[in-house]
Amino acid sequence: MNENKARSRLDQRRAPIYEALERFRQMRVVPFDVPGHKRGRGNPELTAFLGQQCVGVDVNSMKPLDNLCHPVSVIREAEELAADAFGAAHAFLMVGGTTSSVQSMVLTACKRGDEIILPRNVHRSVLNALVLCGAVPVYVNPEVDKRLGISLGMKREQVAKAIKEHPSAVAVLVNNPTYYGICSDLRAIVKMAHDAGMLCLADEAHGTHFYFGGGLPVSAMAAGADMASVSMHKSGGSLTQSSLLLIGPNVHQGYVRQIINLTQTTSGSYLLMSSLDISRRNLALRGRQVFHQVADIAEYAREEINAVGGYYAFGKELCNGDSVFDFDTTKLSVHTLDIGLAGIEVYDILRDEYDIQIEFGDIGNILAYLSIGDRPQEVERLVSALAEIKRRYRTDGSGLLSQEYIDPVVAASPQEAFYAPKKSLPLRETEGMVCSEFVMCYPPGIPILAPGERITKEILNYIEYAKAKGCSMTGPEDPEILHLNVLA
Repeated sequence: MNENKARSRLDQRRAPIYEALERFRQMRVVPFDVPGHKRGRGNPELTAFLGQQCVGVDVNSMKPLDNLCHPVSVIREAEELAADAFGAAHAFLMVGGTTSSVQSMVLTACKRGDEIILPRNVHRSVLNALVLCGAVPVYVNPEVDKRLGISLGMKREQVAKAIKEHPSAVAVLVNNPTYYGICSDLRAIVKMAHDAGMLCLADEAHGTHFYFGGGLPVSAMAAGADMASVSMHKSGGSLTQSSLLLIGPNVHQGYVRQIINLTQTTSGSYLLMSSLDISRRNLALRGRQVFHQVADIAEYAREEINAVGGYYAFGKELCNGDSVFDFDTTKLSVHTLDIGLAGIEVYDILRDEYDIQIEFGDIGNILAYLSIGDRPQEVERLVSALAEIKRRYRTDGSGLLSQEYIDPVVAASPQEAFYAPKKSLPLRETEGMVCSEFVMCYPPGIPILAPGERITKEILNYIEYAKAKGCSMTGPEDPEILHLNVLA
């Protein structure tokens, strides 16, 4: 049972969308509507690949199944159950990924010219939203752990300073947690924002389990945040691209729905929505027990990997009461530079030689994402592979870069720079210019450069190093990243 069950008013054993689809399946309705595959009959190869059970419920909105743009029946009930399970005033089912949730959250809070306080190590979806709405970022540059080369959370005094210097800002956005599991002091930041008349928004793409786990960091809704974007498909078990947007009592539900409908599809996938419905039920009924097991497996893996030597699987020992206020113990983040290999190199070896696919590797670390589907035997296999990689590939690590985060120099707002007249220049000729596009390693999808930021020698060195090490680089118009677009 989840932590909110004591105040639950609704029957969390229900799954209204799933139940409606099962009723619909039994009706044997003749389809003269979209989708054109007509329950799979028109595309036998697709049906053979995905199965009749799947394509048979890949259907369009209709009265018995409700409509995601304006839900009044089964989708509405599913949203109410989700809000109840997550302790929110309202929940919206999102079928455009947590990117869509984050953008709707920012577009609800901000309009053109508004300032929003946020850490620079945000996912690209946040900065994309600023391009769309014209809001201006006020960055709280996070501290960096010098040994690990990773950015940490926002310090309370930094947030307080930003609020004092930008009293007209409309919101503060917080990562809860970062990709590496680092959490800021969310309760304190919520209070500071509210005391200043600002909203507090939380990107909880990697924090679904916070709502259902004892001993895990505080969730955004429990901390009093106004909005939170929750990646149900990451640690919650739903299908890829399905997400939730949660809101607190001080945000107007009808306005948020209008914002969502500006960009979200009018053909919401019932496969995604039913997966959210079923996964919410699973977490509400069994989440606390399941995530306790996940945390135990992760702790065991940390101990075993650290016993191998050379690696550093970091955990709660990083907590310092401020920039690392708390740590998500389900995150299995491992520093690799001490064995002389960049994280991305270990990532590639694990996949190519051991058939182990981890979440990502960057220039100093890897992340193995543990969740409700993991078992101890797979963790044992990962630990054994890492031990063997150390034995086979260990080398001198001198000359390896470690810094994952470089403080940006902001010269223009993301929207201004993105839409401004621009020119394409060879990479090394862009030093000192203002970038008009994104450059990032994906995952984790945190921009190295964003539109409006000045290009420095340090950034160019980082880009070339990350490319050489095999990081998957995305963002620029030039797919080879030999040229960058800069302000003309």
